[in-house]
Amino acid sequence: MKTTKLSKLIWEYIVITFATFVFTVSWEAFMIPNQMSAGGMMGICTIVEFATGGAIKASLSFFAINAVLILLAVMVFGFGFGFKTIYCIIMSSVFLWLVDDWTWLHSIPGNFLYVEDKTLVPIIAGIFEAMGLGLCIKKGGSTGGTDIIALIVNKYWPISLSGIFFIMDFVVVISQLLLRPGFGSYAGEAKTFNDVMYGIIEIVTFALTIDLFTVGGKAKMQLFIFSEKYQQIADYVCDTMERGVTLLHSMGWYTKKEKNVLLILLTRQEVSKLSKVINEIDPKAFMSIGGASEVYGEGFTEIKAGKLKLNANKKSD
Repeated sequence: MKTTKLSKLIWEYIVITFATFVFTVSWEAFMIPNQMSAGGMMGICTIVEFATGGAIKASLSFFAINAVLILLAVMVFGFGFGFKTIYCIIMSSVFLWLVDDWTWLHSIPGNFLYVEDKTLVPIIAGIFEAMGLGLCIKKGGSTGGTDIIALIVNKYWPISLSGIFFIMDFVVVISQLLLRPGFGSYAGEAKTFNDVMYGIIEIVTFALTIDLFTVGGKAKMQLFIFSEKYQQIADYVCDTMERGVTLLHSMGWYTKKEKNVLLILLTRQEVSKLSKVINEIDPKAFMSIGGASEVYGEGFTEIKAGKLKLNANKKSD
């Protein structure tokens, strides 16, 4: 048993190590060599590198900023704060430094990864970043940065994490317009709205792709099942699939007949499995399937809330 757990742990860290490498490739191989920036902590680090003329590398500022954020996180959440996240940050910093020197990996003229159409660069980078971060998250880690800031803010203020990410990404992307000759040691061309759009393309691509790696086949689905054999279906879901079932009493307005409807929440993979079983139990069954953006509770995602929100609830009790 101990050997199995150890093997699983080793495999997790192998995947996390690979994931951090993929994450860094998105920036050091695609975005930074093409003088592009986007959102998040890496967006800030690339702007710092550009503004200092390369004197302060993204790998250095990434590690330094995250070191401060980890200390804050430990103060806020305690020493139980994820070790895997700390490992991800260390490995990301190492790979950022290495890939910066591995110019053969850079997407520049003459190299294998060179992309002539610059619009494709942030798209490719967004996909690579989502792959890397997504794999880290699936194995219980994170590359830190704005993730830590968002968690700290969410602990004290009832603001959604997505809202915090959007605000921070927007501010970072817009701030690159400050990069113009005379700003620090910046010697490149002044950043324009065109550069901002490259950053937005990367952010949008990342946002659309990350779900494939963090959610994937586990996307939550909401089912309404109309069947005369609802009891058999409900028993199968509860006993075999070990999922909860809610029985709703309804009435068909056209027939004026009362019926029983099953309300079930499943993952996308489970829906496919249940559909086959329902077809065997009752081929005449009617089933409505819809996506559920978030499902909180036992068997799904743990309910989390900001501290102020919890305090407000206590006061109202």
